[in-house]
Amino acid sequence: MRVAEIETFATREVALVRVRTDDGAEGWGQVAPYNADITATVLHRQVAPHALGADVDDLPPILEREHKFPGSYMCRALSGLDTALWDLRGKREGKSVCELLGGEPRPIRVYASSMRRDIEPTEEARRLARLRELHGFDAFKIRIGRECGHDEDEWPGRTEALLPAVRAALGDDVDLLVDANSCYTPGKAIDVGRLLESYGVVHFEEPCPYWELEWTAEVAAALDVAVAGGEQDTSLATWRRMFELHAVDFAQPDVCYVGGLTRALEVARLANVPIVPHSANLTLVTVFALHLLAAVPNAGPYAELSIEPDEYYPWQSGIYEPALVARDGHVAIPDGPGWSVEIRRDWLSRAERRRTGCR
Repeated sequence: MRVAEIETFATREVALVRVRTDDGAEGWGQVAPYNADITATVLHRQVAPHALGADVDDLPPILEREHKFPGSYMCRALSGLDTALWDLRGKREGKSVCELLGGEPRPIRVYASSMRRDIEPTEEARRLARLRELHGFDAFKIRIGRECGHDEDEWPGRTEALLPAVRAALGDDVDLLVDANSCYTPGKAIDVGRLLESYGVVHFEEPCPYWELEWTAEVAAALDVAVAGGEQDTSLATWRRMFELHAVDFAQPDVCYVGGLTRALEVARLANVPIVPHSANLTLVTVFALHLLAAVPNAGPYAELSIEPDEYYPWQSGIYEPALVARDGHVAIPDGPGWSVEIRRDWLSRAERRRTGCR
């Protein structure tokens, strides 16, 4: 069975990929969100030529063949091809992707992930408490500091006000996670980490600029709270160095950023820590993360589930069915082969279609 055709259906934020084989089988995947239309162009120009005509179970090492372009866009584009091929294999064998990997579809515990820094601490605390009542979440992630903030908070005193407000609203029996999005230098991160520990925070994500692995390792060594990171890393060499440095206590590969499920599985095999995949919106990336966690032996305690409504991310909804719904703090992997979801035709009709095929 060989790759005969690769199609993309792209908007600026989301691009889906359909792969068809010479015998008519097909599978669906997704490139990484954000500037997805650019990524779709990279896919057709620099990924598709290596894949067309290749055996679906024996693709050439595409990243190694595009050696002048080792960066993020190549990995983002490769993820679309790779995830579509996993869907195709699952449909061919009548199994879900996690079953192909030796796992089984089941409800996965999720943490409710807030993306907002523009929200007042008391308002954030109230909305998280409401969501706990509605969906039974027992783990939440909030944003502290400022994104790439050079030791600055989103506004003075926000982090110091947010932590007690959220802890008081949710109680002591909820796991509290925080994300600093590359905010701090090591000394400041350690000071903030001590504050986090006093509120029982269990997960301190990206305390330092993600590319400064030695800084992150210094923070991890100094604190009891678990340090997490890796969502933006694409090089397997960087992942190996991260683990050799013991820079993180939780590894967070993003299936769409790292280059697909195949490369995320390689990160999991390299890891000497649990895997908690990054999946910060409700596109297919969260579906991929659920299947990954259902299959790897070093799965972490939960998956990430964005709580932001469609008004905040208007591009994340209506892509596939069934939609993911949290019940009792868990999200069930739907029944069915491949990724266990169906792509909505009305979404495809609104996207820009492009095809590359064998001549």
